[in-house]
Amino acid sequence: MIEKPLLVLDFDGVIVDGINEYWSSSRQTCLNILSSQEKELIFLPNEIPITFRNMRPWVHHGWEMVILAAECSDKTSQLNLKGIEKFSKNYSKECSAALNRWGWTPSQLQAALNQTRREAISNNFNQWLDYHQPFSSVVQWLQIVEKEGIEFAVLTTKSIEFTKKLLNSFSLQPKLIFGHESGSKIDVLNQLLHKRIIRGFIEDRRSTLEKVLEDPQLRSIPCYLASWGYLKPQDRKNLPSRIKLINLEILREPISSWP
Repeated sequence: MIEKPLLVLDFDGVIVDGINEYWSSSRQTCLNILSSQEKELIFLPNEIPITFRNMRPWVHHGWEMVILAAECSDKTSQLNLKGIEKFSKNYSKECSAALNRWGWTPSQLQAALNQTRREAISNNFNQWLDYHQPFSSVVQWLQIVEKEGIEFAVLTTKSIEFTKKLLNSFSLQPKLIFGHESGSKIDVLNQLLHKRIIRGFIEDRRSTLEKVLEDPQLRSIPCYLASWGYLKPQDRKNLPSRIKLINLEILREPISSWP
């Protein structure tokens, strides 16, 4: 067991706002995989559609952004016909139905999205970086947090390959990085607890934090919901007592004084 405490943070929505890149990459992926006939039936604007932006809090895996981009851009899609509220209530089922309608699979879309990102990085790395807006106060805080005797790790559903590039551009050097290749966040946290004392887990997905609460092996981990992230409208309400809603102001305080 390593004695130095470890703070674990989600990436998208906690350290960085990548909504511009999400749309750019998802849009381009659709253009890459759609047939000429399909492209004539939809409209993929350069600007981020409001529907795509508002659906971001439900996205868990990268491939979902591609299916949402396609659904946003098709007037006859269930997302546009039903609206955000009804679509999001059965989000997983609606995404599965949309996959069937387009004839796509999650692994196909994830591979295509990864390839789009590699091409964007190869063609214009600085532009790809500029699509990501770091939360400056979070980045500044992480650059000095080790002075409190605490190390930090990044736990994300983004691939490690792209996460590392972005962290390097922010001059951040986490002790550990876990991506979608590492397994589920719950599994990673369970493995980490055998080696490290986890001082806290900062995440902007309430459902992920609730899964942590449900696992008796993870009871010792303080859970924090990042108020600055991609939250659903109801996420702040009636939080379980073991999930603390935090804002950027708390970063000015020593971690030892956090709830």
